[in-house]
Amino acid sequence: MSYETNNFQKDVIDRSHEIPVLVDFWAEWCGPCKVLGPVLERLAVAQKDRWAFVKVDTEAHPDLAQQYQIRSIPNVKLFVDGEVASEFAGALPEQAVLQWLDKALPGKHRKTISQAQRLLAEGNLAKAQSLLQGVIAAEPDNQQAKVLLAKSLLYSKPKKALDLVRDIHEDSEFFDLVDTVRIFGRLFHFSDEPEALPDSPVKAHYLAAINYLRSENFDQALENFIDIIQNDRYYDDDGSRKACIAIFKFLGEGNELTRKHRPAFSSALYI
Repeated sequence: MSYETNNFQKDVIDRSHEIPVLVDFWAEWCGPCKVLGPVLERLAVAQKDRWAFVKVDTEAHPDLAQQYQIRSIPNVKLFVDGEVASEFAGALPEQAVLQWLDKALPGKHRKTISQAQRLLAEGNLAKAQSLLQGVIAAEPDNQQAKVLLAKSLLYSKPKKALDLVRDIHEDSEFFDLVDTVRIFGRLFHFSDEPEALPDSPVKAHYLAAINYLRSENFDQALENFIDIIQNDRYYDDDGSRKACIAIFKFLGEGNELTRKHRPAFSSALYI
């Protein structure tokens, strides 16, 4: 079976909007290419439902080799939605290729999750939650959907949010947001049960900061947590520092409030 392409736009760019396309840049004179090629062809048959396979002879298509900056071969690139999503060079053994594929291939629900992310950014929580719940129903181990749903539920159903991320650990690529969900959930617990916090001159101030956070007044929450860092850095096991970092992650580094409070936060740590 021939996988060579005579129409890169159709076979790779356009097709990659429907299914990921793995492209093997190779040449007849290349020894390692002849080692890797049969491995990729065998996997292409075994995993035909996950990705499509195309070979590009760099001698026959020097324009494509130049366009995609092929400096050594074999060079393998994975195209998703018209763009290179991941790549490797050299003749990897089959097991290494399989491991690379498992990390590089996007989930089959990626478009639904992307749509949910857009809806969350627009504040349309109900529709985003519906989409994410559908993904989780179809794929219960989809960590990205679980984390995004947990984030969207933090303020309305914090216990459910915590339950969603209970089994997601530090080796997950989404752990930063998982950690944020857990920190918020812990702080909200203190808002409901303030007696669980140790006594201290800053306790009332700390609870005020938590209540600002719970009411989504991130500006005042950050201002208060930073003030507590300056006065009693290690109250509640360094809780104010952890709270600030969690808020920054929740808002995103590009958020106006993150940029506003980052300098004061950094300064407070070294007072």
